[in-house]
Amino acid sequence: MPEPLVDRHFLEKLERLTLYWQKSFTGLVGGHNISRFAGPGQEFLDHRNFHQGDDLRAVNWRIYMRFEKLFLKMFQVEPRVPVRLLLDTSASMAAGSGEGDATKFEYAQRLAAALIYVGLVRLDSILLQPFSSRLQDPFLSSGGRHRFQPAENYLRALRPGGKTNYFETAREYLSTYPQRGLTIVISDFLDDADCFHPLQYMADFGHELLLVQLWGEEDREPSGRGEIELIDAETGTHAKIALNDKAREAYTEAFDHHADELRKLALRNGGRYASLSTRMPIEDAMFGPLAMIQGA
Repeated sequence: MPEPLVDRHFLEKLERLTLYWQKSFTGLVGGHNISRFAGPGQEFLDHRNFHQGDDLRAVNWRIYMRFEKLFLKMFQVEPRVPVRLLLDTSASMAAGSGEGDATKFEYAQRLAAALIYVGLVRLDSILLQPFSSRLQDPFLSSGGRHRFQPAENYLRALRPGGKTNYFETAREYLSTYPQRGLTIVISDFLDDADCFHPLQYMADFGHELLLVQLWGEEDREPSGRGEIELIDAETGTHAKIALNDKAREAYTEAFDHHADELRKLALRNGGRYASLSTRMPIEDAMFGPLAMIQGA
């Protein structure tokens, strides 16, 4: 039997995290906007005539005692927004921090599994949407915690490969999912073209963005010294560079600038951003940067 993406002990801890997110992580709870329609809720809205088949528990019995007519109480309720998880399955995600460390893709699988479990405990529906050069076949995860195993099986069967194309992904995403919602993007955000304009395009169409940037230590600070050869995981392009302290410092500075631009993009559009090294334990990520991300 394959090793689970998240073990039972961790799942038990995630049950408690769900209670915390219920108060603070609004995107997974149901959205920001109030919808005016009949149903159970906290704020009274109006009355309407009772019709056959209506729930007797919603009848205003005090009015019935006065007028001998049945009226149904209506309330304002908060609609549950769609939650979609865009998971980067491009070839660059197959890289890791070093020998023995999880690859970015393996880390992304475990992180996605943990987020999905939190959503299932909350009785949310989460759409898993893999992408690389374009959208791949999605998987809808819903039905409560007992439906977690099919989602885990789906995640385990995914394989990294192909080039990243954020422009094509965003175009297809907006066409396929026009209804606004929370869009969680788990990616290394490495695209030779551009990831910023496509992400901004998604935000302009009203999608709330939670950007989770995964990176290996080699992504930020390459090891080695002297002349080294870099190979692009997606294009196969070779490049030789002389790696010394100055070059390594410039490389790290460029990476940090890229990450900061992602953070700014998320925040200026009312979204959120988290930066996670693949050497950070998943449990620490869930109860640290991701649990506190609403305070960013």
